[in-house]
Amino acid sequence: MNAFETLIYEKRGLIGGVTLNRPEVLNIHNMAMRDDLFEVLSAIREDDEVRVVLFKGAGEKAFCAGADLKEFLTAPPPTAARDVRFDADLWNLFTNMPQPLIAAVHGYCLGSGIEIALCCDLVIASEDAKFGLPEVGLGIIPAAGGTQTVPRAVGNALALEMMLTNRWIDAAEALRIGLVNRVVSKDRLFAEAEESADRIAAHDPKVIRSAKKAVLRGLDLSLDQGLELERRLALRINHSFPSAEGVNEI
Repeated sequence: MNAFETLIYEKRGLIGGVTLNRPEVLNIHNMAMRDDLFEVLSAIREDDEVRVVLFKGAGEKAFCAGADLKEFLTAPPPTAARDVRFDADLWNLFTNMPQPLIAAVHGYCLGSGIEIALCCDLVIASEDAKFGLPEVGLGIIPAAGGTQTVPRAVGNALALEMMLTNRWIDAAEALRIGLVNRVVSKDRLFAEAEESADRIAAHDPKVIRSAKKAVLRGLDLSLDQGLELERRLALRINHSFPSAEGVNEI
């Protein structure tokens, strides 16, 4: 599972660890990383031993400083682009992972870096973290989910300010506006993230997965529909049915 060009994947007990491993270029996201992420997430999704996944960036300077524009701005033919997206929709896979995902963010977290982090369920940042969405200044829009995930995290006004003016924010402001869950010292970042992963992994995985599903799917439903989803999930967990099988199909 470690035979990746751009990632390191490790399992520690019930926790899977994914390290973005291009520190020489600030862990920028290229096509090889997209393919590696799709492969590793697909494997993790089917691994019932993994209860939580922790994402981090290699090196001292960055979680992920964005996309490799030399690759992604060289457009393939439309048919090829469509086929690649259909066969390997990384962002849809990210947002439909049953296991909780935690991002431990340090240094630069720009463009695709924010998009990867916000595809996770919890974001823990170090005090040196810097967040920005520079795409508009490069003639593109945040197209890996940023136009959707950032407004959901911080609201439309702040998301548009970040996107349209390329104003970077520091960790303290990221915490204040709700972009991250917690800010810790850099030397404590990975330990704090691992402690959070351990706390989650200690609980019944059916309960954890169902709680995640209730919250995330409920965001796209009316309140009545969300409450019905919650009721159905709770009934399965409480063994009103013979087992909790089928929860993933709701």
